[in-house]
Amino acid sequence: MKRHNTRKCRGDTVATENDRKVIEITGEDRLHFLQGLITNDMNRLEDGAVYAALLTPQGKFIVDFFLVPGGEAILMDVPTSEAEMLMKRLTMYKLRAKVALALTDRPVSRGPGPAPEGAVQDPRAPEMGWRAYDGRPSEEADWDAIRVALCIPEFGAELTPDTFILEAGFERLHGVDFKKGCYVGQEVTARMKHKTELRKGLTTVDIEGHAPVGTEIVTEDGKTAGTLFTQSGGRAIAYLRFDRAKGVLRAGEATLTV
Repeated sequence: MKRHNTRKCRGDTVATENDRKVIEITGEDRLHFLQGLITNDMNRLEDGAVYAALLTPQGKFIVDFFLVPGGEAILMDVPTSEAEMLMKRLTMYKLRAKVALALTDRPVSRGPGPAPEGAVQDPRAPEMGWRAYDGRPSEEADWDAIRVALCIPEFGAELTPDTFILEAGFERLHGVDFKKGCYVGQEVTARMKHKTELRKGLTTVDIEGHAPVGTEIVTEDGKTAGTLFTQSGGRAIAYLRFDRAKGVLRAGEATLTV
């Protein structure tokens, strides 16, 4: 299966606040409501921020987000481009649950290093720094370089609508829980975990040269091997068929080695 980038990849190296929105979720059923929808266990909110995704019933990726405890509310930190869509989906699932949803203007900021007071640590990896929602300024970092080094996918680049989250490394990034019970797309995700061996997925490769995000990767004999994504500092994130990820690979004018 070919994967192509269907959304714009920002490629920012400096943290920005205007690419994120915060949905505030209140009401006595808020934990139970989200528990039945998302890939992660809401009980983990007791320990800090939670990384998760919403899937289709077929187990395909829709959007990823951070969930943050906020007193009597849960803050959902989402890509701005998907905020209204996510509000509509959550409203559709709400039915009679005692839950209220509000799309807020609360600012999102981030920075490298340990979380300062009032901020939360990025739950995917310590190297991804902290996130805050209190109006403090962001701090600069080369986020693409960090992501590439750790093979952390980003919405709009590596995370696209045809993604299966286990191929995108969600288990390694603490974005999925296999003991929590049912959620939308759980059956397919659990089957991939327990009954199949992953034959394709994201990995970090060395790269010489440059090619646009979404460029097809081919083997020396011209067979399709995958798709090239974010590149930084001589390395790149690639989606590869593991049985063909051998020897020298090419993506446009760039040369790749696994």
